[in-house]
Amino acid sequence: MAHLINRNRTRTIKDYSKQMKNHNFTWLCLSLSILITFLSHSHARQIQPISDFHRIDHFLNKTYEWLSHQRAQHNHETQLKFSAPIVFAGIFCFLAASISSAGGIGGGGLFIPILTLVAGLDLRTASSLSAFMVTGGSVANVIYNLCKGSAKFGGKNVIDYDIALLSEPCMLLGVSVGVICNLVFPEWLITVLFALFLAWSTSMSCKNGLVHWKMESEELMRNDCENLGNGLNDEAEGVKGIAEPLLGTKGKGILRLPWTKMGVLVLVWCSFCIIYLLRGNRYGQGITPIEPCGIGYWVLSSFQIPLAIIYTAWILCRKENLQHHTLNQKNNEDLPKVRPSKLIFPLMALLAGILGGVFGIGGGMLISPLLLQVGIAPEVTAATCSFMVFFSSSMSAFQYLLLGMEHADTALIFAIMCFVASLLGLVVLQRAIKVYGRASLIVFSVSTVMALSTVLMTSFGALDVWRDYVSGKYMGFKLPC
Repeated sequence: MAHLINRNRTRTIKDYSKQMKNHNFTWLCLSLSILITFLSHSHARQIQPISDFHRIDHFLNKTYEWLSHQRAQHNHETQLKFSAPIVFAGIFCFLAASISSAGGIGGGGLFIPILTLVAGLDLRTASSLSAFMVTGGSVANVIYNLCKGSAKFGGKNVIDYDIALLSEPCMLLGVSVGVICNLVFPEWLITVLFALFLAWSTSMSCKNGLVHWKMESEELMRNDCENLGNGLNDEAEGVKGIAEPLLGTKGKGILRLPWTKMGVLVLVWCSFCIIYLLRGNRYGQGITPIEPCGIGYWVLSSFQIPLAIIYTAWILCRKENLQHHTLNQKNNEDLPKVRPSKLIFPLMALLAGILGGVFGIGGGMLISPLLLQVGIAPEVTAATCSFMVFFSSSMSAFQYLLLGMEHADTALIFAIMCFVASLLGLVVLQRAIKVYGRASLIVFSVSTVMALSTVLMTSFGALDVWRDYVSGKYMGFKLPC
């Protein structure tokens, strides 16, 4: 009996060992097949990037050829003709102006890529047209805001003239510094800085928009509860209390203007404009025969520094209380409760002006998220930014006209088109605020414009960087002249 048991045990061990050998053989075959597949796939991946690189290079070359062909056609023409690309560019610019006006920003970050990529214009012509388009949109914004009061801020219009006074001199100085940096910095550095800053600004604007949206939702729920508690008779008054702070008062007409502050702003505008006209540009275009990039050129340029300091110091020393239009922050811990100091506005304006000069766009898109970040209400931010953009963009347009700008009739048509588009965008936005009771829509419109500008301007800059790299062009720092 014991013999049979040992025999069966021996047979079982042999069968188990045989199964293990078969199992190991199976795993060995499977491992070899996986290894062969991986090696063949790795070999294919080594070949694939080469073909992908040639495809990308071919696509970029075709893009450059198309853009060069479009620009060559317009360069040979003395006047811009209303061809299909110009019409399509006008339609896109109309939509861009309507969106930009809702946030109180100029929209130059959208106009320039549209005019260069769709219409095929060169950067110089696109920049001059963009200055007039931004001016037209900002005029519509200023007129609309001057004619509208806000019960939320005591029946006054929502333009904060004190912020504009403190910011405008340093913003104009920053633009001049930024233009010099634009000439010195390589194209790849400008593109990287632009992408990083606008990506950060877009994210911060979206975050502020979500915070305001949450606050408005809580306020609407609180008002709904009060309406239900007061009964059906008080429901109409409760709804009116929600709508009035966001719309402003009706029947007020044009509100009284602070003529002293307006006069100071006009004086600042004229002072910087005279310096620009006397100095001219680096190509020698000016009203005086000053040598481009000579001693007189840099002396006149340096006058902007003490001019901005004197104006800012004088405004800061005025014994007037700086009125900060911030949101009602009762029972709110999401927004900072510390009121910003007066000095922060000139510093923000200087930073926005420098970056705007470096990137070749207006400062409204850059200073708007900064104002929102320090707790300024969305309505005040949009109105004040559009008011500041009016002064900076009108100065650029005025200089283009005096220095013999071409295509002035086309620029005027585009400016009128943006004026109408901006009014339409403002009316639609105010109607949406009236229906939904959410001023945070202004913040989201700003975020939308900045996101689109980030994609378009970064793509446009990346194409130029790639062209310089392929052609072997120098990509380091340059002299300003």
